[in-house]
Amino acid sequence: MFKRFTITFWATVFVGVVCLSLVGVDVWRSLTMRDELLQEMERLGANVTRAMSQQADDTIKAADIALADIVERIETEGQGAPALRRVERQMVAQVINLPQLIGLYVYDEDGRWIVNSRGVQNQAYNNADREYFIYHRTHSGRGPHVGIPVVSRSTGKWIIPVSRRLDKPDGSFGGVVLATLDVDYFRRFYQSFDVGARGAVALISNGGVLMLRQPFDNGRVGGSMVDSELFRHYSQLSGAARTTSAFLHSFHDGQMRLMCFRPLEHYPLFVTAALSRDEMLERWRRDTFTRSIGVLVLAALLGFFGKRLVDQIKLRGEVEAELRTARDALESANRTLERQAMSDGLTGLANRRQFDVTLGNEFSRAIRHEDTLAFIMIDVDYFKQYNDRYGHSAGDEVLRAVSKLIRALTPKRPGDLTARYGGEEIGILLPNTDLAGAQAVAERIRQAVEQLQLPHQGSGFGVVTLSAGVATITPQRGVHLQGMLVEAADQALYAAKSAGRNRVSLATEAVPAG
Repeated sequence: MFKRFTITFWATVFVGVVCLSLVGVDVWRSLTMRDELLQEMERLGANVTRAMSQQADDTIKAADIALADIVERIETEGQGAPALRRVERQMVAQVINLPQLIGLYVYDEDGRWIVNSRGVQNQAYNNADREYFIYHRTHSGRGPHVGIPVVSRSTGKWIIPVSRRLDKPDGSFGGVVLATLDVDYFRRFYQSFDVGARGAVALISNGGVLMLRQPFDNGRVGGSMVDSELFRHYSQLSGAARTTSAFLHSFHDGQMRLMCFRPLEHYPLFVTAALSRDEMLERWRRDTFTRSIGVLVLAALLGFFGKRLVDQIKLRGEVEAELRTARDALESANRTLERQAMSDGLTGLANRRQFDVTLGNEFSRAIRHEDTLAFIMIDVDYFKQYNDRYGHSAGDEVLRAVSKLIRALTPKRPGDLTARYGGEEIGILLPNTDLAGAQAVAERIRQAVEQLQLPHQGSGFGVVTLSAGVATITPQRGVHLQGMLVEAADQALYAAKSAGRNRVSLATEAVPAG
């Protein structure tokens, strides 16, 4: 039956199938990439809200601790002149130590200043009409209250008031202790997130009051969001769902945005991140369009040459040779891409992917041979301050210089690996090396970097320095996990930074046995 059809027919069928397959695979690949991009977008939103929630919670908690201490002192020691002077000194010290604070104030039951961190007593200011003052006067609760953002009468700046009730000895209302949080402190933190030109992040109270929005909108701060789709969706959820939920919403501007939110752990507020779906997909659309044009052109060429295939069968050898050349070039390109995928483009070191693969291999080898495996985690001290002062380009140059030096000073044995672990963190994997040997390598690197004398005015040392954590493990099958080694070195690095930086710290105890 098949012999009834000519070779031209089969060639046409073959070319048609190939063209349709190319188009089908391209469509499938494009849709898969789109789904992965949207999933990445949702993960980005979740990570942003997690960081915002933690920062807001920690910021308010630090102010609340200061308030609780002031309330206890005043209610215990009274409001005599000596006691108030001690409280004033404490308040001044707290404002100096906490950059998020603009000021600390104590008001009597009539809303007049008793004492404050500014060291002035101006009775012209009376805050009895403020929302937080009215709240404490009408509520007997002793817990903290996060008020509505207002413009401070004493400084003229936008503030978020955090307050506690002050009671008289008989339990009646005796006044308010107030901490004013600088809205600009939150804005600077929110500006560090890249949410796109059409994205936004916000801090909102559980009562629906907009505490802060970035991009900043002076006219909307302190306004109600009770009627918004975001707040209605958030208020309908409870429990764990509030920390994981994300939904698409179209605003009045027609933009579809992914809305992610997360509540604060200790205070009646939540944060939200809105990412523009169209903005996130713009690059995907451009790439898809370009690739589709290429696929269609390729399909047209295949059709043209397929039609000519029978007439030019004698050229088959030449065509096959060209195909082999193209195949070899593609394999060479793939090998080049594979090498590039395993190295860090900025520093030239191995990247995190290469590190994970090598750690797994060396961990298995150490189990088989009962060898010791050492790991050094290195971090550039005050690197964020360096970027803030000198710019990210200068920061990249420092990372290149430090990486070049580390690469020159690390052993070159089989299995040894130096990798950029993440950000300014660099990891050094040293198989068959004990703790003293790894410490010697880390100390040699630390001293060499310090001797480079790279200026760093944002550091207390005046130059670029390193901190390092060193850990070793003799892994046992079924007992240890490879992540234990990294975690132990990371904890040692944290200890080095806590001890003052520019030092090498060893893991204080053996890696736990399962």
